[in-house]
Amino acid sequence: MADLKQITLKEIAEHNTNKSAWLVIGNKVYDVTKFLDEHPGGCEVLLEQAGSDGTEAFEDVGHSTDARSMKEEYLIGEVIAAERKTYSYDKKTWKATNEQDNKQRGGESLQTDNIVYFGLLAIIVALVYYLIAA
Repeated sequence: MADLKQITLKEIAEHNTNKSAWLVIGNKVYDVTKFLDEHPGGCEVLLEQAGSDGTEAFEDVGHSTDARSMKEEYLIGEVIAAERKTYSYDKKTWKATNEQDNKQRGGESLQTDNIVYFGLLAIIVALVYYLIAA
């Protein structure tokens, strides 16, 4: 994939109307202007997030796999490295990130997350088995 255009948060903030609506999801920038009238939740939902980071709103809704792949049609760039944030899905919070710091802690965080998810999955499977066997 070609390198994405690097876009500042200031530039993104200028695109917050129905004439030009950009939003950020996971540090990627999407021009959703042409999608406003097609959005199943209505254009207002997108316009509320236009010009800003809509990652939390996008994730809270629980979009389908189709919606997630469909958004890539509107991808126009990514937030410049100095202004990127990381999103904590368990705490639903944002924090500024330093690429070097992120690389150092990324492996530990992923391992811990995987262990937690595996443990939860094991508990769910055990409960389902118990309910079916009972």
